[in-house]
Amino acid sequence: MSNIGPLEIAGLLLLALLLFGAKRLPEIGRSLGSGMREFKDSVSGVSKPEPEQHVQASQLPAGTQDTPAPAQPRENETVH
Repeated sequence: MSNIGPLEIAGLLLLALLLFGAKRLPEIGRSLGSGMREFKDSVSGVSKPEPEQHVQASQLPAGTQDTPAPAQPRENETVH
């Protein structure tokens, strides 16, 4: 059985390009890379902390702190 050389790799890349198209290949590569990374991290037991998304009340735009949104009339209702 022979080894895979540069000509065979080029042929496989050309076949993948024909099957999936130029727009889908980067998406496929990205998903394969993230899947491999997640697998490696789960096998090695390494877990990175997930970023927390806490927003303090002082960071909210003015007018959005504990104030209810004004009621909008529905299209079928008549306004008096």
